[in-house]
Amino acid sequence: MSDQPTDDNQQPEREITDIFAWANQTDAAKNNLDVEFFLFNRNYTPYSTTVSDALDTQLKSLFLLDMMSQVELGAGTGLSVRDYELTEQEDNVLLRTELEKVKHADTLINLIERERHDIVEFSEQEHEFKRIKGLVAKFSYKDNPKKSFYIIKQVSVSNVLPGAVSWEFRAGKFEAFASDFGWKVPADSQVLIVDKDIFIFNQSKFERLFNYEFKKQLLADQKVAEIEKQFKLSFPDGLDLQTVVRDRKKVVSKLQKLEVGVVTQEKAIEYADSMQLELMTDDDGSIIIMDGNDLDMFVNLINEDYITNEITGRRYEIKSKKLLDDPEGEPPRG
Repeated sequence: MSDQPTDDNQQPEREITDIFAWANQTDAAKNNLDVEFFLFNRNYTPYSTTVSDALDTQLKSLFLLDMMSQVELGAGTGLSVRDYELTEQEDNVLLRTELEKVKHADTLINLIERERHDIVEFSEQEHEFKRIKGLVAKFSYKDNPKKSFYIIKQVSVSNVLPGAVSWEFRAGKFEAFASDFGWKVPADSQVLIVDKDIFIFNQSKFERLFNYEFKKQLLADQKVAEIEKQFKLSFPDGLDLQTVVRDRKKVVSKLQKLEVGVVTQEKAIEYADSMQLELMTDDDGSIIIMDGNDLDMFVNLINEDYITNEITGRRYEIKSKKLLDDPEGEPPRG
């Protein structure tokens, strides 16, 4: 008897949120929504916070209405929704991904939904606003509180006004700023989470908010495949190049511009010897990579990131470099 699951046992594919239907439904219910606010830090720890009733008229304008209008307008201009992992953001395209793919976003929403009783209230004295990474507005329907959606904005240091060194202009004169700090709420639409879908209105802010760099990692994976073809490498049991690279954010970034093949295996080993680096090889000449530090050294070598100063003899690791043109009268190198 076959072990393959039958159609009856297979889970139905999850239905993707219709963003245009969401906009229409939300527009009709916009006066029937409650909103809660949460701040979260760089470790994705959420804090509850409250907003004065006097700001109620600004809330929906700054967080909801413009975003909703963008979608409704897009419905008439051919706005298309495409998977974030498969395309770049461009005009009249709204990117979408699944919440469970974005680990930090999934964790944050899970804490707000299921661990609400453990979330403490934000205090400037205890938590410091300068450590805050983003703000979450949770909108819930008054007639169905379990039905909700989330709008998230990045908190940028440039939008924070420290109270101790700020003045406010009131009744024709400057006065001392009366609050601990001020925050200029960004007016642009950034990130919307509905059910299990994330809609990305601003790609760069989404990536910074959740440290989600799928496309960067995808390119790094391609570079890893090229390196594995070009070089003989040796790893401890249970490790491979792909695994070690994924844990090194600095290496992932460096691989974006790495030109594989300019430095060969033999040149890399000679280069390491001339720079007096502790690059290890085994009996068959494979370069041994035991951990992330060895990987850093190897990638630096094949990216030509080490140099000796001809004047002082000191060795340097180059953080960034600009290739100069060949001197006039000399044939191009390489």
